[in-house]
Amino acid sequence: MSSERKSRIVDLLKGIETGDPSAVEVINPSKYIQHNPQTYEGRDGLAKLFARLSKTSPRVNIVRIFADGDYVFAHTEYDFSTRRIGFEVFRFEGEQAVEHWDNIQPRRGPNRSGRNMTEGPTEPIEQERTESHRALVRSFVESILVGRQFERLGEYVDNERIVQHDPDLEDDLASLCTALRAPPGEGLEYERLHRVLADGNFVLTVAEGSQAGVHSAFYDLFRVANARIVEHWNTIERVTPQSEWKNNNGKF
Repeated sequence: MSSERKSRIVDLLKGIETGDPSAVEVINPSKYIQHNPQTYEGRDGLAKLFARLSKTSPRVNIVRIFADGDYVFAHTEYDFSTRRIGFEVFRFEGEQAVEHWDNIQPRRGPNRSGRNMTEGPTEPIEQERTESHRALVRSFVESILVGRQFERLGEYVDNERIVQHDPDLEDDLASLCTALRAPPGEGLEYERLHRVLADGNFVLTVAEGSQAGVHSAFYDLFRVANARIVEHWNTIERVTPQSEWKNNNGKF
């Protein structure tokens, strides 16, 4: 079932290019919960949005797509009027998607190590170790990013092998430490972990906090090898103030 669900989400996202109204049939019209604060509720509204966007010759590339139980999550490249990188998360009940979250930012880079925001391995392996990888990354986010126990970084991240795709960082622990140790209101501040999704050696975390004092959502994708984090991709997006929401479901 996970392969079929992933295929239907690919079709849904590619519907932005084609405007094909059948692409949104994966959405349950009576149960769908939309967590993008700038998007209206409902399947019909989504179909109209796709039809309008398709006339602008958009390009959508699904770089990676994973499944975790009733969740499908994808790492995406969008080329509309601007180039953007996103993570899309869908929750299924049966054959239809009933809930959606996303996190999208302008494409930047390459970073100081020459990495762009999406390159690297795309296929998960070691499905039998999914839960141990999930536990490792959950502990990393809770202990290091939220708990700020920076002296323990070496327990979780392989400093000799880490490949960093964050446009503001590079391939070592020092740049991450610098960003996390910045004075309050200037750097990255993780405050709450909302969700951990895993498929084999890939783990996606959804967290809330601030970047340079701005309320933000952090989506971080990690690749694990030999019980250490060896690769990292991410997006950071400002959380829209509630006064500007087009639905009442919240970002998280």
